[in-house]
Amino acid sequence: MPEPIFKRLCLIGIGLIGSSIALRAKRDGLAETIVISTRRKETLKRAEELGLGDQYTDQISEAVAGADCVILCTPVGTCAAIAERMAPHLADGVIVSDVGSVKRSVVEQIKPHLSKTAHLVPGHPIAGTEESGPDAGFATLFDNRWCLLTPETGTSPDAVMKIRKFWEAMGSMVDEMDPDHHDRVLAVTSHIPHLIAYNIVGTASDLEEVSQSEVIKFSASGFRDFTRIAASDPVMWRDVFLHNKDAVLEMLGRFSEDLSALQKAVRWGDGDLLQEHFTKTREIRRGIIDAGQETDAPNFGRGQTDET
Repeated sequence: MPEPIFKRLCLIGIGLIGSSIALRAKRDGLAETIVISTRRKETLKRAEELGLGDQYTDQISEAVAGADCVILCTPVGTCAAIAERMAPHLADGVIVSDVGSVKRSVVEQIKPHLSKTAHLVPGHPIAGTEESGPDAGFATLFDNRWCLLTPETGTSPDAVMKIRKFWEAMGSMVDEMDPDHHDRVLAVTSHIPHLIAYNIVGTASDLEEVSQSEVIKFSASGFRDFTRIAASDPVMWRDVFLHNKDAVLEMLGRFSEDLSALQKAVRWGDGDLLQEHFTKTREIRRGIIDAGQETDAPNFGRGQTDET
């Protein structure tokens, strides 16, 4: 087994992403000691029952003490409060990272609290399922999935390289980009689709002339996909929209304009425009499949296995 990347890895928050990190790091010896911290005692107890780490505490000061890497695995709206509480107890040279779907806000929340000896390397593993909690994690969650790192200019190259090495050991493909660019890209590829999914599932449930039982019974594949997305953690996604407001509103405006054009095409029977649009978008789908970022298997093809 290769040398551990970190001596003391601290995970704050132990939901799907945090527990999956813990399982992979423990399985492959990526850290000598894994410390798990969460504010809810029952969640911490469950993490210990599952054997996700080596040490467990609900005290952030105790959790981060001596850690050479701290990863926040919590909703993005919590980052400022956590950073303020942990900052006085961080070791010199510590690498601080996260797993949030929004990056500029994370930088603005965490950076002001860190000393000059700490290195902030925000991260975003683009992987997940609709499940949540410490029981939801599995060691192969990140296999062949992208993890985006968004360090600001001037960040220690060694710290960035170490986090890159860690995520590659997790099974991820790693890329780097500016935090603002990340937020605009993810607004299109993730945030707006989730907003649409939440909306269309809510619309279906509100229709007086269609019973909920019929919606469930006769769900076609398109609606089933929407319900899977709309089953995602509501607290996490509340924070995503609140903390990526500008990019989401910009992309939502563009989406609304395109939707209006399609609405007119349907109303006026413009079959040529509809076919042209559907042909173009079909190519995007083929590109996603060719890139290996889709599978017909349930749960993104990443079911739990005996190794987790």
